[in-house]
Amino acid sequence: MTKPSAKVIPISGKKPAKIRQKKAGKSTPIYQIKATLCGTDPPVWRKLLISGDTNLGLLHGILQISMGWQNCHLHQFIVGRTCYADPAAELDDAKNEFNTLISDIAPAEKDTFMYVYDFGDSWEHVIQVEKILTEHKDFTLPAVCIDGERACPPEDCGSIPGYYDLCKIMQDPDHERYDEMLEWLGDEYDPEQFDAGVVNKYLVKIKLKKPNWQQLGKILAERDGAEFE
Repeated sequence: MTKPSAKVIPISGKKPAKIRQKKAGKSTPIYQIKATLCGTDPPVWRKLLISGDTNLGLLHGILQISMGWQNCHLHQFIVGRTCYADPAAELDDAKNEFNTLISDIAPAEKDTFMYVYDFGDSWEHVIQVEKILTEHKDFTLPAVCIDGERACPPEDCGSIPGYYDLCKIMQDPDHERYDEMLEWLGDEYDPEQFDAGVVNKYLVKIKLKKPNWQQLGKILAERDGAEFE
């Protein structure tokens, strides 16, 4: 698990607030959102239940765990012409994602916004609010993945064109680059693989409302069977 290309500012000051692992109260709406990775066909997507008072920094962590990314690169949320990001990234004109709730930027059903991960490969996700509920029998904090399809592309594979080139190569053992790609990917990557149960196993490990890079990185490293550096 490598460090993203940005200066990390540790959380300081008073002890961070923890997420209470219980059912959300009636006063806080539950958002059913769908995150779809743009340009994928058939689409890579996840359907999630989150609290309406989820800040965008926490949503970033939820999306990293749910989609299968490794948090090795910068990210931002885009709503119209406004960007939101981790202040540690020091992106020009970006607002603090930890100070902004999903209910602030998407107050109604059918509202959409963008989540962009890795400014090189530029993995763009459309986030749509499908429903805003007062309760849901399956919901517990901080989030629950209720559905989804397909694994996200491997990190650093060259965006959508590179991803589909890779998939084409891996379908042809006689391709001249098959052995090279197999060694790079390992034999465990399956583009069709998705397991909501595995996602939820690691979502419950998010204990803070404002997780920093180190805290999220440890969860992702455990998920991927990797060492956290």
